[in-house]
Amino acid sequence: MKAYIFATGGAAVADIPEPAAPQGPQVLIRVHACGLNRADIGMTKGHAHGAAGGPGTVLGMEWAGEVAAVGPEARGIAVGDRVMGSGAAAFADYTLADHGRLFPIPGGMSFEDAATLPLALTTMHNAIVTNGLLQAGQSVLIQGASSGVGLMALQIAKLKGAKPVIGSSTDATRRGQLGRFGADLAIDSRDPAWVEQALAATGGQGVDLIIDQVSGKLASQNLRATKVLGRIVNVGRLGGSHADFDFDTHAARRITYVGVTFRTRSIEEIRAIFRAVRDDIWPAVENGQLKLPIDRVFPFADIADAFAHMEANRHLGKIVVRL
Repeated sequence: MKAYIFATGGAAVADIPEPAAPQGPQVLIRVHACGLNRADIGMTKGHAHGAAGGPGTVLGMEWAGEVAAVGPEARGIAVGDRVMGSGAAAFADYTLADHGRLFPIPGGMSFEDAATLPLALTTMHNAIVTNGLLQAGQSVLIQGASSGVGLMALQIAKLKGAKPVIGSSTDATRRGQLGRFGADLAIDSRDPAWVEQALAATGGQGVDLIIDQVSGKLASQNLRATKVLGRIVNVGRLGGSHADFDFDTHAARRITYVGVTFRTRSIEEIRAIFRAVRDDIWPAVENGQLKLPIDRVFPFADIADAFAHMEANRHLGKIVVRL
C-alpha cells in the first residue's frame, strides 16, 4: 500500500506492506481522507511526538474511512461502517485503530469533512468541558483561535453558553473571520493592550477560562487576564515551551492551571474522552452545528505540497489530504 513515511532522507511517499489483521479491540480502516495537524510538521522533520516518530514511521494522526476488518474484541463496529478517528499511521491506504477511538460519520457528511473533526472535537471538549469546567454564562478566551482546533473551541464554548467568547489571532484577515465561529470579540495577542481589552470585555473581572494553545510569552499575560478563581488549560505551546511565569499573580488570583496532552494518556483515558464527546455534544455534530471549514484538499500524491501549505501558515481551517 502507499503511505507517507519518515525515512532517513526525510518524509516521502513509499510502498509498504498493509497492516496485519486487527487483533483484540483493533479495527482495520480503509482510509479515504486525512486531516493535517501541527504536530505532523515536526514528525516530517524526524521529531518525536509522544512514542511515535523516527525512521520508518507512518505519519498522520486523524482520518476518515471505512471499516475493512474488525478484531475479535472490537465492539459496536462492523465491516463497511463509515468512521472517523484518531491514532498513529493515518497517512496510508490502511490504518489500524482502537475501537474506542472511532466516531461514526453522520449521514450525508463527506470523508473530507469527517477527517477534520476527531482531534478538534476530542481535544477541545476535554479542555473546555472536562478540564475547564465551563458553565453557561462564564467567559472564555481561546488563544490561537484561528487554527482548526481553535475554531472548534470557539464553537464548543458558544454551544455550552459561554459569554463573552473571546478569540485571539495574530493574523488580521483570520482575526476578522473569528466572529463566524462564535467569537464575540477578536483580539491580537501581539498587541500590548490585549489584556486590558479582555478585562474590559469582562467588566474588569477577568476571564473565567482561558484555553491556551500558544504559551511562551503569553503565559504571564494570561494570568493577568484571568479572574480570581479562574482557570487556564494549557493545550499547546506554539509560542514556546519555556517562558517567564508570574507566580505571584498565579497565587494572588488563585488560578487553577491545568496542562493537557494526548501523548501521555492511556487508551482507557482516550476512550473515555471519545465517549464524553458522544454523550455530550454529538447531536451538534450530526446536525452540522459543530463543523470546520476546509481550506484546501490535496490529492495524496501532492501531500508534500499540503505540508508546505500548512507551514506557510496562511490557511483558515483544516488542510485535508484525499486518498
